[in-house]
Parts: sequence; structure tokens; C-alpha cells
Amino acid sequence: RYASHIRDTPQSEALPGQVANNAGGYAFKIDDWAVLDRFLILGTEGGTYYVNERKMTRDAANKVRALIKADGQRVVGRVVEISRSGRAAKNDPALFVLALATCADEVETRRTAYAALPQVARIGTHLFHFVQMIEDLRQAGWSRGMRRAVANWYNAQDIDDLSLNLVKYQSRDGWSNRDLLRLSHPNPNHGSESALREAAYKWALGVPDFTAPVTPLIDGVELLKKNPKADLAAELIRKQGLPREAIPTELLKDADVWQALLTEGNGMPITALIRNLAVMTANGTLKPFSPNVPYAADRLTDERGRKRGRVHPLALLIAQATYARGCGDKGKLTWQPIQQIVDALDDAFYKSFQTVEPTGKKIMLALDISASMTWMPIAGTNITPRAASAAMALVTAATEKYHHIVGFSASSGRPGGRWGGGDPGMTEIPISPKTRLDQVVKVINGLAAGGTDCALPMLYAMKNDLRPDAFVIYTDNETWHGAVHPAEALVQYRKKTSINAKLIVVGMTATEFSIADPKDPGMLDVVGFDAGAPAMIANFIRG
Repeated sequence: RYASHIRDTPQSEALPGQVANNAGGYAFKIDDWAVLDRFLILGTEGGTYYVNERKMTRDAANKVRALIKADGQRVVGRVVEISRSGRAAKNDPALFVLALATCADEVETRRTAYAALPQVARIGTHLFHFVQMIEDLRQAGWSRGMRRAVANWYNAQDIDDLSLNLVKYQSRDGWSNRDLLRLSHPNPNHGSESALREAAYKWALGVPDFTAPVTPLIDGVELLKKNPKADLAAELIRKQGLPREAIPTELLKDADVWQALLTEGNGMPITALIRNLAVMTANGTLKPFSPNVPYAADRLTDERGRKRGRVHPLALLIAQATYARGCGDKGKLTWQPIQQIVDALDDAFYKSFQTVEPTGKKIMLALDISASMTWMPIAGTNITPRAASAAMALVTAATEKYHHIVGFSASSGRPGGRWGGGDPGMTEIPISPKTRLDQVVKVINGLAAGGTDCALPMLYAMKNDLRPDAFVIYTDNETWHGAVHPAEALVQYRKKTSINAKLIVVGMTATEFSIADPKDPGMLDVVGFDAGAPAMIANFIRG
């Protein structure tokens, strides 16, 4: 007993190199570049159990500003890399960091950030978000660089993409294409088809020249304004490619309009398809024995289409859980889920991560199911870090033959820890890759929650002689409860078993902490719900 007081350090006290986390315990601080990655991939929307959104965002912004000052070119490069690869749940954090870079003191950083705008702001909505962020940050009007960057954004698009952006994304955040065109003054003679480009700009500015030729999309919008009929809308969708956003709301009750939107031309864009599965099921566009069902299922499971549309795994997890439930969050829309669509969303979720080669190792997948993991959802969605970590763990479980999934925080189904009135412990979680995603979310959300002790997986393995080769812990890193630090517990496990086990920490919130010791080459910190994380985990375990 006396020796244990010397050997073990409780999590309420710091190991060398540790700092206080937000829960009153101690953890290692990740470097600022890792903080940037967490922010870009997870964002700070909603905050966490311990820290509100405003403080988290301000702290992240201060770190990003310091990185921009140190190496602005590298920051912009990282923004472009993560945004273009589709690794992030939302694009807003990337736009925000890019906006911060345009405010840099260094001229070259500002130029690089502005030049990167078309790569990060790929659609009109992104551009409107970016412009509003600039307004919020500067509050001092537009700079010459800003005017040039916005003008270049419009001019850089070919005439078809320009027409689609002007028609589909007309306004957002209090801004419209008319506002941005009037402020930036893009030259319509830039590039080919200058007459069509000039006509498109005039149309967006509200001064169309109907004697000049216009693109089929803009022509279709004007025709539908004059004659807002469902049969004409369906015809224009089929012949001139009108997007859903160009169809008047009252016409979206027509089955023929939805049939045309779903299947005509190249078909409904994949992100729009995912968002509208419930609506199309409720209105009968998708129903049993309809050819639309296998068509939609094939689109969902088409890997090339998902990559082209940058569909993030989190979007598919949300879509599957919501669609399988059969009603919206507010209960206004209800539908009877079609099993083929449910299964296609399940399949698409697993395929949306980068390809993972199995390691053949024995892996314990340990989920932090403490109270702090049930707080604010990830990236402003309706999925908590706790449910998201379970779904993410199943991606590894689906490829690894030797895996064991456990949760830590609750004991015997009762809340544990300082706020639960019991001792924290391990909980066997009855899920597997064969469990449907909506059922995974239901099971995880039904588990008791308490305090956090991230050392428990290693202690549990030693106690039960489980002998895994690696521990993958999904957590917010706000550990505080245990009598020994997670890093110490891993060292003890290695010594007892003679297994040089690895520890991979999957950070599920955008804090600056990790339980992984940066000085230990057998420990790795990765960002939760990064589409590339499972592959990184496997590669690290494989060595």
C-alpha cells in the first residue's frame, strides 16, 4: 500500500509535461498544429460539457492567429488540404481559418489566403459564409484584395458552373449574389463565352438584358416565373437542368417534379439526395417496388459519386439514424422507412472512410461513455460524441477480426463517478458491425453515464488477462477520476504482459488535450470523425 502511493500518480495530480484539463484532472497538451486539425475537422459548434462554444472558439482563434503569424503559408495549405479532401464534418471551420488568414499582417499570407478561396469556398453558400466572416472580423469595409478575390471567384468558374451557382445559391447570411457582384465588379470579358457571362451577371444584378442570349438554366428560371406550373417545371428539370432550389415551393408537392429531380440528367446531386430521402419517401417518390428505390440505393453506395460530392461519414450516420427512425426531429414529417435505403445508408457509411487494411492484431476498442461525452453534439449535428465514437469504432471493428468493444464510466448499468454516486467501471457494449447504425445510436444513448477515467481500459485488460496488442480509446480527453494516469496504466500493462502494446487516442472534441504521452512512440493522438482516422489507426498499429 505504501509503495502504491509512490508508484502511481492520481489523475488529480500532474505527471511531468501535463497541464490541467477542463474537468479538474491533468492531461498532455497537444501542439498547436494538432489543435488546428481538430478545429478544422470537428469545429467548436455547441462547445463541450465543460467549455462553452464562445470560449472554445476564441481560444481556437487565438491559437490559429499565432500559427498564421508563425507560418501563414502552412496554415492556408492545411486548410485547403482538409477542406478539399472532405475529411471535415463541415466546411465552416475551414472558411473561418481562411478568413483569419486574410487578416494577417504578412502580405504574402493574405495573398495566399485569397488565392485559395475558390478551393475552399466551392459553392455560393460557402462564399456567402466567408464574406460574412470577413465582415465580422474586420468591421471596416472591403479591402482591395477582398474585392479582387470575390471577383476572381465568379470569373474563375466556367459558364455552366457560374450559372448553376447564380441560380442555386442566390442568397445566404444576409448576402446575395447581387450584393457581391456590385461590391467586387468582376469583368465579364474574363475567359470564354463573355456574352453569356455578362448576361448572367446582369441577371443576378437584377438588370437582365433579355435581348442577349442567356444560359439554359437562367432561361428556365425566367420561363418558370412566367408560368409556374408543375408540368413545365418537370419539363425544364429534364431539358434544362433546373435544380430543386429554382422550383417554387408550391410545385414541390408534385410527384412528377420529384421524379424529374431524382433521375433526370446526371440525377440529383448526392448531398441533395441524402437530405431529401425522407421527403421523397413521404411523398411516394421512393416506395416499395418502385425502380427509384434501387436507383437511389445505387447512388448512395457509389463510391466515386460520394467522393466527388465530398460526402462526410458523419452526414451518412445522421441520415441513416434519422431515416430509419421514420420521423423528423420535430415530428412534422413522417414516413415509412424502406429497408433497402436503410441498408444502403449503412453500407455507404462504412465505405465513406478511407480504405482500411486489416492489421490482424488484437484490438480493444474502448468508448468513453461518461457524461461529458453526452453533452453538445458534434459539429452542430444531433449526434453526440459518445454515439459518434461508437459508430466510428465499428469501422475498425468491421475490418479487424480480433476486436473487443467496451465502454468505460458506468458500473453494472448504474451511473458512476463523482456525479453518479458509484465507482466507475467497464460496460460490455452489445454492438457489432452487423448492428444497424440507428440501433447503435439507440444502444449508446441508453447507457448510464458518470465520471471519466481513461485508464480503465488498460486496468481492465490486466485484471481480466485479455492481452490486446493495441488500445483505441475514443474520448474527449477530460479524464479526472482515476488513481493512475492512462499513460502510466499502459506502461504497467506492457510490463505485466510483455506486450509492447500501442495506445491510439481518438479525440472526439476540439480541445487541446490528450491522454497520449507525446514522448512515447507507442502512443498516437488522432482526430475523431476524420474520414482518414481508421486508416491512420491501422497503419500505426501495423507499425
